Amino acid sequence: MATSRPVFSRLYERVSRRLEDAGMAELRRELLDGLAGAAVEVGCGNGLTFAHYPRTVTRVVAVEPEPRLRAAAERAARGAGVGVEVVAGTAEELPLPDASVDAAVLCLVLCSIGDRARALAELRRVLRPGGELRFLEHTVAEDRRLQRVQRLVDATVWPLLAGGCHTATDQVGAIAAAGFTVRRVRRFDFPPARVRVPASPHVLGVAVR
Repeated sequence: MATSRPVFSRLYERVSRRLEDAGMAELRRELLDGLAGAAVEVGCGNGLTFAHYPRTVTRVVAVEPEPRLRAAAERAARGAGVGVEVVAGTAEELPLPDASVDAAVLCLVLCSIGDRARALAELRRVLRPGGELRFLEHTVAEDRRLQRVQRLVDATVWPLLAGGCHTATDQVGAIAAAGFTVRRVRRFDFPPARVRVPASPHVLGVAVR
């Protein structure tokens, strides 16, 4: 199912490449470090994660609903060091059989999924027992003052500007509520700056089915 967002997709392509140089590339490498076997990446965007998959990954099915970003991801897949198949689809209806992958990857996408519970249930369905969910996401701030700002922008302009992103989302709580066992979590601000903004808080972690 296509979800066309032409204005956002153009903006995202420009901004995402600047963020790579600011340190996001290193975070993507940390996210994928040690992965092996078959993987699914949900909401792969323009495919900037592909270059960081280790050679121990045998194949990646990358799901992206936005046509312009999916085309960019297809170009990125041709230069990846592992086999990547880019497919149309949504997080809520993954085009994969049950228990068919060893790992699932969420990178800056869970905050923009309308039905997070359904999407996480789909990831549990396609992951084999014991498979890993790797996640790098915007998250709700631990600071209550920033939480209030996050909720304000989420209710007004931010989702319109940022492709549906909601900053005040408890990603770790949602993953645990979906039945995953959260094994590792690291919280940090990105990009690091003196003044924190609603999109600053991030979380990087590993959960197991």
